[in-house]
Amino acid sequence: MGLGIIGWIVIGAVAGWIASMITGNNRKMGAGKNIIAGIIGGFVGGLVMNLLGGEGTTGFNLWSLLVATAGAVIVLLIVNAVKRPT
Repeated sequence: MGLGIIGWIVIGAVAGWIASMITGNNRKMGAGKNIIAGIIGGFVGGLVMNLLGGEGTTGFNLWSLLVATAGAVIVLLIVNAVKRPT
């Protein structure tokens, strides 16, 4: 069972918020950026899990939240690496 648009927004918001706290971006990000990071993270996490032979997002459940959070952490780490002056 896939996620509807509301499910993606809710999972994305929570996953993006958790990922922003893990990566230290929480003060710089608002709700909109958290949702975007979480939704993109859901796709990235699902892709990574599929490449590793596991299941990606499976619906509105804890597993999907974990996958989306892991993907959002990956996305935010990449964004941080690109944005930081060297």
